[in-house]
Amino acid sequence: MAMSMPFARTKAVGARNSRTKSHLVTVALIVALTTGACGLKNQGTSSLPAELETAIATVSDDLEWERYEKIYNESSSLWKRDATLEQSTETLKKLRMQLGKVENRSLHTVNEQRNSGGPLQGHVFIVTYQTKFEQGQGMEWFTLIEEDNRWALARYLVNSTALR
Repeated sequence: MAMSMPFARTKAVGARNSRTKSHLVTVALIVALTTGACGLKNQGTSSLPAELETAIATVSDDLEWERYEKIYNESSSLWKRDATLEQSTETLKKLRMQLGKVENRSLHTVNEQRNSGGPLQGHVFIVTYQTKFEQGQGMEWFTLIEEDNRWALARYLVNSTALR
């Protein structure tokens, strides 16, 4: 009788381990599918939707012509929450002074997100460009968020060795 108890227990534990593994595989599969469906959609180097191209072109023109107040006023609530008009203007002027004008840029990646939480809630595109500036090369990131049925600049980042 003592011999059957450990065997029964071992069998039950094995059955539980088998069920547990099956449940873990199922949960992992669900998480992977959910993450893929809801998370980041990488469009690689494909073209941008027309309304995003227009929004980025507008911001680029405003940067070119140093219309920093316009950029701030037309930016998203996230941009305005992170910086005052003065801080925004100072940062953009500093970038312009250190890098110069954009000579050319080529689309690098387009990432689309639909977020239910975090700072970038809602429909978001993060668009990166390889950019040649007058005084160096770098990467530009335009983060646009859909607000009030329009695309608004949420973040703008430049990474370049020319920035010191």
